[in-house]
Amino acid sequence: KKISDVLQKSAPKPGVPADLQNLLTQHFAENRSVIEIEELQLSDSCFLPANDLTHSFSSYLKEICPKWAKLRKKHQEKKSLVMLVLCSSALRSLELIKSMTAFKGDCKVLKLFAKHIKIKEQINMLEKGVFHIGVGTPGRVKALVEQDALCLNSTKYMILDWNWRDQKLRRMMDIPEV
Repeated sequence: KKISDVLQKSAPKPGVPADLQNLLTQHFAENRSVIEIEELQLSDSCFLPANDLTHSFSSYLKEICPKWAKLRKKHQEKKSLVMLVLCSSALRSLELIKSMTAFKGDCKVLKLFAKHIKIKEQINMLEKGVFHIGVGTPGRVKALVEQDALCLNSTKYMILDWNWRDQKLRRMMDIPEV
């Protein structure tokens, strides 16, 4: 049997906090001490309930962030976001941006991926405007943070597109570069 055959037949399971904790532990186990790994452990209170796959993306966001209108109005900082959504690809980012129209209202959404958008353009946009939601790939977000173009201090929500699988049936966390 091929792994793709098995994955196609199995029903997707919603992600749980333990999945992320295990991934972090595996990734850092080789080059971190036991104390440093313990510091990486996040309590379950740090996590919102996962989408149980019965919600659309907009309805899920409304459920986890009922006071979005108030948060959106308070946010006036440049170079920062209130909500950061991480996806495995630029195409998936675009899908999620389109599907969140019912949730976002009149807030500004920033595309944070490399496909046809240069990093300098994104840096200029972050410096000049106030954005509420950023949707993008881990690689581009990392590059923006490393260049001090994106500040995560005012970020209240970080959403991982954990369960979605690409053409090769890989989740975002299954991609070695991530």
